[in-house]
Amino acid sequence: MSPLDNGARLDTSQRRILLDSARHAIEQSVAKREPLEVDVPAGALSEPAGAFVTLRRGKRLRGCIGRLESGEPLARVVVLAAVSSALEDPRFDAMRPEELSDIEIEISVLSTFEPIAPEQVRTGVHGLMIQRGSNRGLLLPQVAAEYSWNAERFLEETCSKAGLPRDAWRDAETRIFAFTAEVFSDRDFA
Repeated sequence: MSPLDNGARLDTSQRRILLDSARHAIEQSVAKREPLEVDVPAGALSEPAGAFVTLRRGKRLRGCIGRLESGEPLARVVVLAAVSSALEDPRFDAMRPEELSDIEIEISVLSTFEPIAPEQVRTGVHGLMIQRGSNRGLLLPQVAAEYSWNAERFLEETCSKAGLPRDAWRDAETRIFAFTAEVFSDRDFA
């Protein structure tokens, strides 16, 4: 496996732009139900990348949706994922305007996906995507760290997310991919 790029790609001002854009998009979509127009700044924010936007209300998850490598500029991917997290996460009702002031935004900018052998998985560093047939599941690197999972448990949970048996990662037909993520949130700027 070639090394995954896990160095910081975005500077502080670019991170702030993404967080502000995500919040503005959520506010426009939730409170005003206005259509989105996404301004894409030059530089790293205009380059294609995958990203996830996680929303929390207090310590509780309120939404998390992302987009994988789509060829879309990072700034657009973050805005679309933010709105989807607020309004379309099937685990939650659409966000209401009165919730807006309590929402914390976390953005995970994804590296490229690369095949990985199970024994190479490093929890807290790698995120995983497991795929077999039309089933696919993805967990961000911070999930394993948050729950103190070892590599085997992380593989099992990613299989479950894909709708596969927990031990499907042992099957030669199951494909395992790793990625890293540059993670930042409102807390970093509080």
